[in-house]
Amino acid sequence: MRSRTRTRTNLRVAAVVAALLGLLVPLLGLSAPAQAAPTGFRVQNGRLLEASGNDFVMRGVNHAHTWYPDRISSFAHIKAKGANTVRVVLASGDRWTRNDTADVANVVSQCKQNRLICVLEVHDTTGYGEQSGAATLARAADYWISVKSALTGQENHVIVNIGNEPYGNSNYAAWTADTKAAIQKLRNGGFNHTLMVDAPNWGQDWAFTMRDNAASVFAADPDRNTVFSVHMYGVFNTAAKVNDYLNRFVAAKLPIVVGEFGHDHSDGNPDEDAILATTQQLGLGYLGWSWSGNSSDVGYLDMVTGFAPNQLTSWGRRLFDGANGIAATSKEAAVYSGGGGGDTTPPTAPGTPTASDVTSSSARLTWAAATDTTGVTGYDVVRTGGTETVVTSTTGTSVTLTGLAPATAYTWAVYARDAAGNRSPRSGTVTVTTSSGGSPASCGIGYKVTSQWAGGFQGEIVIRNTGTSAINGWTLRWTFPDSQRISNLWGGTAAQSGAEATVTSVSYTAAIPAAGSVTLGFTASSGTTNPSPTAFTLNAANCSVA
Repeated sequence: MRSRTRTRTNLRVAAVVAALLGLLVPLLGLSAPAQAAPTGFRVQNGRLLEASGNDFVMRGVNHAHTWYPDRISSFAHIKAKGANTVRVVLASGDRWTRNDTADVANVVSQCKQNRLICVLEVHDTTGYGEQSGAATLARAADYWISVKSALTGQENHVIVNIGNEPYGNSNYAAWTADTKAAIQKLRNGGFNHTLMVDAPNWGQDWAFTMRDNAASVFAADPDRNTVFSVHMYGVFNTAAKVNDYLNRFVAAKLPIVVGEFGHDHSDGNPDEDAILATTQQLGLGYLGWSWSGNSSDVGYLDMVTGFAPNQLTSWGRRLFDGANGIAATSKEAAVYSGGGGGDTTPPTAPGTPTASDVTSSSARLTWAAATDTTGVTGYDVVRTGGTETVVTSTTGTSVTLTGLAPATAYTWAVYARDAAGNRSPRSGTVTVTTSSGGSPASCGIGYKVTSQWAGGFQGEIVIRNTGTSAINGWTLRWTFPDSQRISNLWGGTAAQSGAEATVTSVSYTAAIPAAGSVTLGFTASSGTTNPSPTAFTLNAANCSVA
């Protein structure tokens, strides 16, 4: 699926039909050599197997975690609908706010707590070659290597989908070489996971680049442990096209899943009944797009309204409860249901945190360590009250929280995680009120929403230097009052941990003369309400807000 804020480019029907007719040629010589000894999921004879040897057929949905990081409860809700897999949207930081190692570890933990297999994908590659700003597969591979510590040892539970829809409809012939190189980079980087690769042409492979080069890509993986993923939207508008494409992979004994599909789309009307029936007949996996949070132009692809699990849309009812749907055909992974073993015992709860060094914009938390039979690997600090939000993660038993609003009450708690990704019960809570601190006389902030749409908005922040001397380099911090999440920002470098947002200056905005100002712009996701922040600090000093 393209980014939530773009509409898929309509393909010319005649061109697509011609391509489909002209390129429907047999896949020759597509035999799959034996793979290396598995450490988790593996491919054998064209099938995806768990380490236990059980055949695993994905039945699940896509969840836009990177744009809605506070919707952690979605994992439990998706599981409750019968899914055995969730494909999780992540960002490398090239186009959207980066999901760091701690966040990836938390996602894996959520999957495991809810007995779901995690398919993790980098979305920044979407439409490379056609979409401005899209990242390469090489960049996506670098991202996976940078968060490797969150994934090592999770081969039984995690499949790494290298990059979402790499290549649009321009220069897509380069997909083959780039995909091979990305696979090899990850193997050289020590990844033993099953890898998944998306097709070019916005995932739809209408030119059959993936189909006709799948054998050589599979052979380029020294582990012979790569799964292919096609996204079925308007190109796959008849049962004949669905059947032909999937059956060619099955005949060649090459693993294929439908990594995304919908019941409708702006580029045509996919045959969802055929997709569901054919995958069930062939024993192939499918992952529908998407749980909730699509932008208004593709809002009809939401399975539930506003992330509310009991408000199924017509698409949600079809996918979960219809013929060949998730409820009727999904089987839980053996690693959870007893066929694969594994550590499922969580750590004990950490001690209730205590606060110290409280200022107008920061506080230090310290807590007693949790215990675990296989060892505690980290702690998640959460802000409670309403929606629980992960503020930060650490491997130690203390942390200093910054970017807090002055004269504001905060309530925090801590979870522990072990090497298997199990999460402990929550610690007791501690409530802290920051001091009024600093003078508001040296800076002023203007914050406004310039445009808004379902699930997102564009905002503007004006930083005014109201002091008598120039500011040279700055860091702006604030706390979003709801579930807002920055997706793109210009005029600075943005980072966000839970509700806490931080922007640092870039070369052309670093200097603010006395009585001068700089303007930042950004786009962000939001929930049903979009209240404005009420407090900002600039270089740790409180600013007036107008």
